[in-house]
Amino acid sequence: MNTRAKLIASLVCFFSLPAAYAADFDDYARVMSVTPQVEQVNYPQQECHTEYVPVQRQQRGVGGSIVGGLAGGIIGNQVGGGSGRSVATAAGAIAGAIVGDRMENSETPATESQPVNRCRTVDNWQSRTNGYAVTYEYHGHSYTSVMPYDPGERMRVRVSVMPAR
Repeated sequence: MNTRAKLIASLVCFFSLPAAYAADFDDYARVMSVTPQVEQVNYPQQECHTEYVPVQRQQRGVGGSIVGGLAGGIIGNQVGGGSGRSVATAAGAIAGAIVGDRMENSETPATESQPVNRCRTVDNWQSRTNGYAVTYEYHGHSYTSVMPYDPGERMRVRVSVMPAR
């Protein structure tokens, strides 16, 4: 082999040495502490209940007024005589209508209870763990990482060894 080929081969070997000695392997580290990372999350909910509220009754009966007015008019017509007969008939009809209305509409209340559904939104805060701050020791050095799970008393670590430059 000539000198130039030997030099090139030596340089290739020299620059490939760090790559040849680099190694990755798995080992185990001792877990020192695990702290859950907790956040508060709101899940609002609706609470509903039924209330009974008073409502003014809309419809009044008119049958009592009509029957009372007719009965009062008939009675007033029989009481009066001459020109007073028409006045007595009118007065009897008015009085009968008033009495008939009160008789029909006085027994039922003026207000009724109506069910109304009332709802409101209520906060519902819940705690949620979104990770674990893990402090571990490997060969006399402490490290902290956030992990998605609690690793227990020891955890697997990836070790990479490479010569210093």
